[in-house]
Amino acid sequence: MIMDMAALILITTPIFLPVVVGLGMDPIQFGVILTMSLGLGLGLCTPPAGAGLFVGCVVGGVRIDQAVKTIWPFHLAIFVALMLVTCVPVFLMYLPGLME
Repeated sequence: MIMDMAALILITTPIFLPVVVGLGMDPIQFGVILTMSLGLGLGLCTPPAGAGLFVGCVVGGVRIDQAVKTIWPFHLAIFVALMLVTCVPVFLMYLPGLME
């Protein structure tokens, strides 16, 4: 939530991908975790650099504090899904495993 999503992906992927592969994590799982944490609502809709939140507030004509109060259940749901994908990889890797 400190930087823009595209910049963070470009900076963190080459640094962390060899580390997580060395620790035994699948690169697909790492990509999904990175995308979920940076983009799907947690990174794009969290101040101070939440571009999605700012654009949504301008388009909807709502103040940021009102929007943050109403989107917290969705943040919680995305966070729970992120924890499931991170801690229980079978939720994510079942379909890609069928393609092998």
